[in-house]
Amino acid sequence: MSFKDKIFKNQSPWGSPPPGGGGMPGGNGSGSRQDPPNLDDIIKNFQKTINKFSGGKSGGSRPIIMGLLILALLYVASGLYRVLPDEQGVVLRFGKYVNTTQPGLHYHFPTPFERVLTPKVTKVNRVDVGFRPASDTGRSSGVGNVPEESLMLTGDENIVDINYSVFWVIKDAQKFLFNIQSPIETVKAASETAMREVIAKNRIQNILTEGRSKIEIEVQEITQIILDEYGSGIQVTQVQTQQADPPEQVIDAFRDVQAARADRERSKNEAEAYANDVIPRARGEAEQVLQQAEAYKKEVVAKAEGEASRFLAIYNEYKNAKQVTQERMYLETMEKVLADIDKVIIDKESGSGVVPYLPLPELKKSGSNN
Repeated sequence: MSFKDKIFKNQSPWGSPPPGGGGMPGGNGSGSRQDPPNLDDIIKNFQKTINKFSGGKSGGSRPIIMGLLILALLYVASGLYRVLPDEQGVVLRFGKYVNTTQPGLHYHFPTPFERVLTPKVTKVNRVDVGFRPASDTGRSSGVGNVPEESLMLTGDENIVDINYSVFWVIKDAQKFLFNIQSPIETVKAASETAMREVIAKNRIQNILTEGRSKIEIEVQEITQIILDEYGSGIQVTQVQTQQADPPEQVIDAFRDVQAARADRERSKNEAEAYANDVIPRARGEAEQVLQQAEAYKKEVVAKAEGEASRFLAIYNEYKNAKQVTQERMYLETMEKVLADIDKVIIDKESGSGVVPYLPLPELKKSGSNN
């Protein structure tokens, strides 16, 4: 048995035994196995099939032509490409930008004439400035600080250690691929420039407390302006501050200063509260004294005016009837003088047998009791 017969001993070239009972002498079409045709027969049958397909003409060049046609079709079909929903297709012709295609099925001239790059335009990328996460530093936990990026000079000549992250996406794939060489380094450099500019205009107290959100927005705007000037095709979506502290070497002293400032603010607030309590009260008391003085003034003036009017009235009566007025004035005066004095009347002209005594106070008391 030849080598070719050994190869096709257990299997026909078409994957199953040929129908019929021919092949092995004495065999039948039911239970006996047939020997497969040899390799030469297979090649001849394949050539005959190709000849029939090509018009029934025989010749050695027909299979070659068909093979070339198939290869040509496959080569032309290799120009089909698909852009996913989160991508943009950038078509290059001999390395030069031609156009940008949106998600879907498209066609370009096959290699080496044209090729397509499909960057992810919806993926949110992150650049960390001033620190490196544990995954980047090779450590199991924590972060690695980068002082040359994180230490910045503030507007009041203090130093702040600030770590932040910049989140960005691709907004123009063509500019992103061809206008910048290293997107991550470009975003990092632009954001660091913007952050140093903003930090230099703010006081350290504002940076460490309520001014962070405003600083983040301003840094995002300046970074975007720089990247647009570069024609980077990058859109900055957010700048997020991770940490803002004084340098590690002076952080304890800074905390003491912060505690002293807090005590100062507390004492100031207590003093203002005391002043807000005492000053209105003193003003109220002063206003009360003023009102009392004004009332006393009006009372004295009114009484004086009344006395003057009374005197003038008496004077006018005195001018009209001097004797009567004098007697009336004398009686009124004596009435006032003797009103609260105990009085005893002794009659000199009464007889010697009668005690000339009239106890007016006792009479007055007895009369009041009755």
